Amino acid sequence: MSTLFYRLKRYVRYWYLRILRIRAHPHKVALGLALGVFVGFLPIVPFQIVTAVSLAFLVKGNKLAAALGTWVSNPLNIPFLYYLFYLVGKFFWPGEVAYSLTSFEMKEILKAGWDVFGMMCLGGAILGLPAAILTYFIFVKVLKKYNQKRLEKKYNLANP
Repeated sequence: MSTLFYRLKRYVRYWYLRILRIRAHPHKVALGLALGVFVGFLPIVPFQIVTAVSLAFLVKGNKLAAALGTWVSNPLNIPFLYYLFYLVGKFFWPGEVAYSLTSFEMKEILKAGWDVFGMMCLGGAILGLPAAILTYFIFVKVLKKYNQKRLEKKYNLANP
């Protein structure tokens, strides 16, 4: 179990450093990442990366960061996230829904129809918006600090 945790920790750190090392303005990287996180909260798994990169292109955010941000929903946590999206969406969904899900298999979700998909999209958007806003502000600050330290180190090496 500890090796699995260690591998997961290394994987997360790798992608965190990968985001930090993107050579672009911190605003663009954070914007792309925030868009990716928002889209990652929508239940459109096969289209998440394409949607996030397209949105990043439209608002001039970093496309790589947008693609990486979609991994907030990954195969390990999708069942839990989708159930949470469903519950939140059901709470805010107007009217009564005639169908109730017993399991979260894609076959059953498709059989349930657009109401359940709409609920999941609504729940994902409600949860994804604050997550994206937090991601943006946290990463702008982190990226600026990282870039400043990198420049200081570069300056100190050039001027001993």
